[in-house]
Amino acid sequence: MESEESVAALLAVAVRSVLGVAEAPVRLRAWDGTVAGPEGAPVIGVRTPRALRRLVWAPGELGLGRAYVAGELEIEGDVFATLSALTSAGRLAVAGPPPAPTLRDRLGLVRTAARLGALGPEPAPPPEEVRLRRFGRRHSRARDAAAIAHHYDVSNDFYALVLGSSMVYSCAVWESPATGLDAAQEAKLDLVCRKLGLVPGARLLDVGCGWGSLALHAAQRYGAHVVGITLSAAQAELARRRVAEAGLADRVEIRVQDYRDVPDGPYDAVASIGMAEHVGAAGMAGYVRTLHALLRPGGRLLNHAIAWNAGSPGWDPDTFITRFVFPDGELLDLAGTVSALEDGGLEVLDVEALRRHYALTLRAWVERLEKHWDHAVSLAGPGRARVWRLYMAASALAFEAGKLGVNQVLVQRPGGDPPPMRRRDWV
Repeated sequence: MESEESVAALLAVAVRSVLGVAEAPVRLRAWDGTVAGPEGAPVIGVRTPRALRRLVWAPGELGLGRAYVAGELEIEGDVFATLSALTSAGRLAVAGPPPAPTLRDRLGLVRTAARLGALGPEPAPPPEEVRLRRFGRRHSRARDAAAIAHHYDVSNDFYALVLGSSMVYSCAVWESPATGLDAAQEAKLDLVCRKLGLVPGARLLDVGCGWGSLALHAAQRYGAHVVGITLSAAQAELARRRVAEAGLADRVEIRVQDYRDVPDGPYDAVASIGMAEHVGAAGMAGYVRTLHALLRPGGRLLNHAIAWNAGSPGWDPDTFITRFVFPDGELLDLAGTVSALEDGGLEVLDVEALRRHYALTLRAWVERLEKHWDHAVSLAGPGRARVWRLYMAASALAFEAGKLGVNQVLVQRPGGDPPPMRRRDWV
C-alpha cells in the first residue's frame, strides 16, 4: 500500500484541494519516484516542486497550464483521457472560467505545499504567456495586431505540420470521421464559396485570410477576384508565395491590413472565417457596420465563428486560453451573433451548426502534432508545442461536450438581388 506520507500522496492531497473532490481523478508520479492515486487512472508526472508552487499562486487551470507548458508537469498517456478525468471530476472546465477554489481548499493547498518545501515567491510565467497591456486598450488596432502576432507568427512550418497540406486553420466539414482532414477542409472551402454564390469575376473580400487557402480556392475553382487581409505578416508572406506559385497574382491580392481600413469596396461577397472571435462583444456593432458598408446591395457575408454554448458568454483575462492562446479573444453565443448581424441591417439567409465537425478537426490536428512531436518542438520550441497540444485537446472535448459550438451564419445586404427562392441553393 502506498504511504500516506509519500510525496505523491501529498501531491494527491493538493490535487484534491485544487479540484474540490474527495479523491484525485488521476494517478500522480512524483519527482522522487513515488506514485499515488487510483489504479488505471491517467498518469500525470510532477517533475519538480515548482509545479506545486505555481498552483499555490494560481490554484486552477492557469497554474496547471503554466506548469505543463514549463515542463514541470507531464501528461504521460493519452491527453484526451487525462483532460477528461481532470475536467469531469471537479472545478476545472474544458472551456470558460471555472469556479475558484474555496478559502478552505486554498489553505489546505498551502499547508501541503509547506510540507513539501514548495512555498516561495511566485515563479515567472513561461515565455509563451502573452503580455499585451503595453499595447493599450483591448481591440485597438495596435493591440489587435499584437494579439494576432502572438498566435499566428509562430512558424509557418509549424502550422503546416499541424494543419496539413490544406493550411486551413478553422473547422473542416466531414462527410464522416473517415473522410480525412485534407478532404474535409476542401469540402469546407467549397461550401463557403457556394454559400457566397461566387461566379467568375465576382469580387470576394476574405477577412482574416490566413495562409490564403480560401482565396486560392475561390480564384481557381470559381474564377473570383479575391482580396485577402490578415494582421499576420508571417501569414501574408506565405499566402503571397502560394498565390504566385499558383499563377494567380492577377486574381488574388494578399494584404496586411485591418478590416476597418479596407478602402476599396463594394465587394460582391465577404467571408469572415474564424475571425469574429477576435472582435469582442463591444466591437460587434462596428464590425457588422464595416462589413455591411463593404458589401454591394444584394451581396452576401458568411460569418463563421466559434460560439460559447454554456451560459452567458464573456471575457476572462485569467484563463489558459486567454493567457497563452487567444489573447483578447472573446466568444459570443449564437443568438448574440445573429442579433448583431440583423441589428446591422443584414438579412439572415441560413444558419448551420458544425460543432461535431470541429471536434473531429481538432482531434486530427492533435494527432498530427503528436505524430510529428520532435519536429514540432524543433520548429516552435517545447513550450509552444505543449500550448498547442493542451489547447487543441481541451477544445475538442469542449466541442464534444456541447460547451462550444461553431456556426456559419449567411447573411445578405438588402437592396440588390432578392434572396433565393430555392432553399439552400448552394447544396
